[in-house]
Amino acid sequence: MSSTLDTGATARPGLSRRGLMKFLIPSLFGVALFLIPFSVGDTVNIGMGLMAKGLQDLLSDWLPAIATAVLCLSVVITLLVKLTRPAWASQGLWNEMFAVGPVWFAMRILGAAFAAMTFFQVGPGFVIAGHTGGVMLNDLAPVLLTFFFFAALLLPFLVDFGFMEFIGSLVRKPFRAIFRLPGRSAIDATASWMGSGTVGVLITAQQYEKGFYNRREAAVIATNFSIVSIAFSLLITSFVDLDHMFVPFYLTVVVSGLIAAIVVPRLPPLSRKPDTYYEPVGCQLAEKRSADMGVFRYSLTRAVERAEKAPGARELIRNALFNVADIFLALLPLVVAIGTLALILAEFTPIFTWLSYPMVPVLEWLRIPEAEAAAPATLVGFADMFLPAVLATSIESELTRFVVACLSLTQLIYMSEIGALLLKSKIPLKLWELFAIFLLRTAITLPIIAFMAHTFFF
Repeated sequence: MSSTLDTGATARPGLSRRGLMKFLIPSLFGVALFLIPFSVGDTVNIGMGLMAKGLQDLLSDWLPAIATAVLCLSVVITLLVKLTRPAWASQGLWNEMFAVGPVWFAMRILGAAFAAMTFFQVGPGFVIAGHTGGVMLNDLAPVLLTFFFFAALLLPFLVDFGFMEFIGSLVRKPFRAIFRLPGRSAIDATASWMGSGTVGVLITAQQYEKGFYNRREAAVIATNFSIVSIAFSLLITSFVDLDHMFVPFYLTVVVSGLIAAIVVPRLPPLSRKPDTYYEPVGCQLAEKRSADMGVFRYSLTRAVERAEKAPGARELIRNALFNVADIFLALLPLVVAIGTLALILAEFTPIFTWLSYPMVPVLEWLRIPEAEAAAPATLVGFADMFLPAVLATSIESELTRFVVACLSLTQLIYMSEIGALLLKSKIPLKLWELFAIFLLRTAITLPIIAFMAHTFFF
């Protein structure tokens, strides 16, 4: 009788030298680019981040103009596709990119309009102001252009040559038991931690579309594992004058974030997501192993099998260039449009102040000083993750600044970047669900942060 648990292979498969090299060389290159931190001066970054920073420095004066041109080009091509219906855009990937519905087309127009008005400083003051359109065009868009350019080109080394299968098989049991997720989601979290939350979302979206995550898993990973990088955390602590407390600060973020990652997926709306896969590809994940094979041997076997099926150089280049085009022409307009609107609401309307009124008694109950000043900062992060830190700079209490800054990094969902990326992806998440998850993460992590601050650090 066969002793296997899953796939029917009773004999232990051999591992060829060629297969091992095809797994090891690209995967180690991907790990070096995405998962190994480097200390450069006073900052911590990853190889891909250093490449993006180098390109950003090289083109710093041109990037706002390039971003504006890209956004306008997106509108022009989309309009031409809608009017002329060319054969090359009648089906497939180009059709998905440009044959969009009226709402998404309107968002592309809005993003291009906001960028053009800000670049030429023509239009309403609330759009072209430095802390609304200026933030998106001059601060965020250059970072996204350079970061996404290298991420789209280099991600295949991390995800297409077996490394996801190797790590996923090694940590399958604890991740299933603790988070109810595939082990490969550990890579998403690590890539976010070392590099950027947007990289984690990109990995998650690609894995979902390739059939390695189901709907629930993709939604959970994207909203709970796309954590903020160490580099951005250092920036936040410096901005709110808490450099001397970075270690307790980041420890608090990690502890509260892990607890939220365990609790939030077990609550609606994430708990109600179906365990079904993206229909065009179906389930491509096999995590069970043969009873006569050790965990490490099985993990290595799965990795080599994946590497053997990896796309060739020509297909990798084609896919990478398409990913770059998709991010620049489809995602960037959405990020600029939604981000600018969110910042306008945060800066020029009292909506976040009104929404934050119920937070005042909560903060007072948690013994947070200057509760009224801190309340808006607890919710404004839904618009942009940096806004709570901006508001916190006017707060005198160091404890309150600590709590606000930690909370802003554990809420994760912010519309100026992550939110827009999720709405653009095929991961099944709606705007109201993102806001509900944001509120759940706030409700869960705020008491933990306050408890740790009072008990251990202040």
